Amino acid sequence: MTLLDIVDVIAHGQVVLHPVTIPEGFTAAEIVDGLAVEGLGERARLAEIVERGADLFPHEFLHWMPIRSLEGYLFPDTYRLPRGIPEREVIRALLDRFEQVVVPMWKAEGGGRSLHEVITLASLVEREARLPQERALIAGVLYNRLRRGMRLEVDATVLYALGRHKSVVTYKDLEVNSPYNTYRHAGLPPGPIANPGLAAIRAALAPATTNYLYYVARPDGSHVFSRTYQEHLAAIRRYRSVP
Repeated sequence: MTLLDIVDVIAHGQVVLHPVTIPEGFTAAEIVDGLAVEGLGERARLAEIVERGADLFPHEFLHWMPIRSLEGYLFPDTYRLPRGIPEREVIRALLDRFEQVVVPMWKAEGGGRSLHEVITLASLVEREARLPQERALIAGVLYNRLRRGMRLEVDATVLYALGRHKSVVTYKDLEVNSPYNTYRHAGLPPGPIANPGLAAIRAALAPATTNYLYYVARPDGSHVFSRTYQEHLAAIRRYRSVP
């Protein structure tokens, strides 16, 4: 069935549209799993399309990407899609929504940052922030560290490199050999580590103006922000221990 066939069938009311929600912060692998469970394609085919998707679709913003994976660009939202359509059209729907919602925001508010930089940083914010009011502040800290040439040292990038979720990141985990490990490599990772929602993208486009350079999580998910390394060490001793 071609895209025109699908549109014609929908227009004549011959197909049932099924709602599927893509949560903010899901990785591409998690999205692929969810789509497959919802009956919207074969897992292997969806994964293949996502892995090299920048070469498969005509969207202009994909031409600007330095990597081919669609990680970060599968826009979180609720979609209404018919089962049985080709996997490529399922992924196209997510990219279309990204193009409609995010690209105009970036063009208006990007401030000279590339779209890939904004989405990559937004993915870090999405995975790090637990409180909505902290998103812009975390974005501000990350930009401050980038400007100073400091390694970002974001735990979420280590977990992405490991390919699994853990409640505690160990010192051994911090040694994982991956370009996504921001404890070992300066600058942003090569690409997003998740698919950020609109709030995280807005934070990356409009970060808080702050002197903070560090943050550490409290047990309740909020963060203590620090300006100096000494303050940061004190916060770590109080709220966190790494095995």
